[in-house]
Amino acid sequence: MNITGKIYGINGPVITVRGNLGFKMSEMVYVGKQRLLGEVIGLKQEETTIQVFEETTGLRPGEVVEGAGKAISVTLAPGIITNIFDGIERPLQLIGEKNGAYIPRGVDTDLLDKKRKWDARITVKPKDAVTGGTVIAEVPETPVILHKVMVPPNTDGIVLWTAKDGGYTIEEPLVKIRRPDGSEETLTMAQQWPIRVPRPIQKRYPADRPLITGQRILDTLFPIAKGGTAAIPGGFGTGKTMTQHQIAKWSDADIILYIGCGERGNEMTNVLEEFSKLTDPRSGNLLMDRTTLIANTSNMPVAAREASIYTGLTLAEYYRDMGYHVAIMADSTSRWAEALRELSGRLEEMPAEEGFPAYLASRLSAFYERAGYVENLNGTDGSVTIIGAVSPQGGDFSEPVTQNTKRFVRCFLALDKALAYARHYPAINWLTSYTEYLLDLENWYQANVGAEFIPCRNELLNILTTESRLNEIVKLIGSDVLPDDQKLILEIARVIRLGFLQQNAFHAEDTFVPMEKQLHMMKIILYLYEKCKDLIDLGMPMALLREDPVFEKIIAIKYDVANRELHKFETYRQMIDAFYQGLLETNA
Repeated sequence: MNITGKIYGINGPVITVRGNLGFKMSEMVYVGKQRLLGEVIGLKQEETTIQVFEETTGLRPGEVVEGAGKAISVTLAPGIITNIFDGIERPLQLIGEKNGAYIPRGVDTDLLDKKRKWDARITVKPKDAVTGGTVIAEVPETPVILHKVMVPPNTDGIVLWTAKDGGYTIEEPLVKIRRPDGSEETLTMAQQWPIRVPRPIQKRYPADRPLITGQRILDTLFPIAKGGTAAIPGGFGTGKTMTQHQIAKWSDADIILYIGCGERGNEMTNVLEEFSKLTDPRSGNLLMDRTTLIANTSNMPVAAREASIYTGLTLAEYYRDMGYHVAIMADSTSRWAEALRELSGRLEEMPAEEGFPAYLASRLSAFYERAGYVENLNGTDGSVTIIGAVSPQGGDFSEPVTQNTKRFVRCFLALDKALAYARHYPAINWLTSYTEYLLDLENWYQANVGAEFIPCRNELLNILTTESRLNEIVKLIGSDVLPDDQKLILEIARVIRLGFLQQNAFHAEDTFVPMEKQLHMMKIILYLYEKCKDLIDLGMPMALLREDPVFEKIIAIKYDVANRELHKFETYRQMIDAFYQGLLETNA
């Protein structure tokens, strides 16, 4: 029999129950007559504290709280991909069809469709030994994702019986096993897993291969590793969401999990509408065929916002266990931290910096530590890459969420308001951003792109850094006093900024750029720099070099050379040679 108690106090989403009734920490509970979903977050001898994931307006002291006897969990089964959930895995499309645009309180609906039949191919036979992670059936979930039904972790035994291949619901028995203690257990497509508990793995691998995004500033200057972590901080309007959209559309992850945590409703609507229409460049099918969305807008209860991050992580780990590479877009962790702050205030905890709870850092680290490139229990390799947007108020990167996030991520992509206002997108500042993955990925770049890639990348970054120092001088005394070799650096840096770092998401050839083309673009820019340097060393003025349209033609390469026309780069090399020879002959 489930434990019950009566509400004693109500403080927003936090309620208290008097007495030590036997509830467990993190236990799921049903609150009041409408059976609102909640979770036990504090236990004392004299009272139990519960956070409610729904609006508590109208609740009264004395109403019953009933324990569910289990932790707050998600249902893992076919039907997750293409779906849109709220922060506690309730399907929003199904709720919308039944109840309209707003979610009613205490809505009772299946987390996944229990009536739909899925075509299952059983992959085990009687007398087979199975353990946690063993694949017992394969189900085509979408045209591009094969769902692998697995034995739940911490479960093992010998197969006694299997169903025949055919159509089954997620609750119909597929396999029956005998456990080591002699008990029998029936396995279905569905399993439950608590959202705050990481799913077990065999071992972690080093982050030695990149997440290819097709965005030049990311792949070349600040790469993210598969199974790695990245933060995209930026003020309002700097392009955090659009940067995440580009990564979601073009990265070589198998599955995209987009968590809209506390974002504006109209922004989430744009995501839902855009993703449902986009064509997946990898398969030609809809992008939604490998995407799951968790929408927890700013007008939804804060407790559910706090849980949405863990819900998304658990779904990602489940598909990682099948051998897929999953990329999580968390937009934004600042709203999640604000939910923590509000709940902490309701609990009357001692506030730390800017009112955030003292455990903000540990919660952030626990979130990002669930990323990784791993060997799963069934021997397959999979990864979870976490890319979290941070929304510091007023664009102030010294605030607690940004500073604590920097401690736990290895790639920091700082968005710049000045670049965004100048229409330079992605507005990632190359001077304040950094990546710690470069040394780990060096061998991969040498083997798969070319030995010249890292040296070219370093040379580009060196030119941009030098430009920044020279600009300080230019602001004071003007550019005319600079020697010609330094004027050349400013000109080549302009070519790099406009022709390489700036990228047009709406241009067919520029929205995604393969690694090979990125290397060719770097080499041609540096070749131009080398030839111009030689001319200046021979005494030619920079003003004469600027008269030639070669610089503008190199900037336009990103549009003029298609991704499949890399042979055209030789034409540009010849054009630079002709420019060089022409000036030599003219000034001989």
